[in-house]
Amino acid sequence: MRTVPGPSSTTSSTTTSTTPLPLTWLYAPGDRPAVVQKALVSGADVVIVDLEDAVAPDRKAYALAATADLLSDPHPVPIHVRINTPRDIPALAPLPGLGALRVPKVTHATDIHRIAEFTAGVPLYPLLENALAVERAYAIATAHPAVHGIALGEADLRADLGVRDDSGLDWSRGRLVVAARAAALPPPAQSVHPDIRDLDALAAGCARGRALGFLGRAAIHPRQLPVIEQAYLPTPDEVAAAEEVVKAAETEKGALALPDGRFVDAAVVEGARRVLALAARAC
Repeated sequence: MRTVPGPSSTTSSTTTSTTPLPLTWLYAPGDRPAVVQKALVSGADVVIVDLEDAVAPDRKAYALAATADLLSDPHPVPIHVRINTPRDIPALAPLPGLGALRVPKVTHATDIHRIAEFTAGVPLYPLLENALAVERAYAIATAHPAVHGIALGEADLRADLGVRDDSGLDWSRGRLVVAARAAALPPPAQSVHPDIRDLDALAAGCARGRALGFLGRAAIHPRQLPVIEQAYLPTPDEVAAAEEVVKAAETEKGALALPDGRFVDAAVVEGARRVLALAARAC
């Protein structure tokens, strides 16, 4: 089992305020190398090469071979691969261009144990896609030190739960956010918004996800990236408030009293530093 920090160290090295966390994660189908190359210059923080849902069954072998060829050299943009089956791993794990593996349909911590045996320390991102996985979110998040983050597979989860309205997934989303925080992992990114034309709905969904505690979002088209980034960057008022908190923390110890009479503690200070780190990426 992964060792989870105690209360005195809840902001682990994976969630420090100075670590720039990704906001945009762009999927590209593994059997379309030209699309992957465009994704790499799209401005996305992370490119996810998909060997699973985006690839037809008769194209799986080609997608794996093309992705292995891509990863034979390192790239400036981190490349994650959503595997189709654990049998993909031996062809990918040793390659210098691989940033992480995204593991679909994880339902138990033992799924991660088995995967980690063959990945030689490659970061893993389990995808929770059914009710059982959501119930075991914390166990999966703490299954192995190789787990660097968790995410929902909302299309499959929606079908598993029989949910028709998007708000029906909010409890599962909250469960994921809490599990990630309790496991000292970064805040999870939201799942994709499937309509690439409706950018207003994308922005509204991002605002809702941000309110639930998500950080950033996966995308399926480059036009979605600026909307996601803008939605997750702090507003000028949020930056000003964070600067006030951090300034107070630099001059006082313990509980802090702000000029308006509000008291803030160490957790609030850490949150303010995360806000400023996010704001810095817009400069």
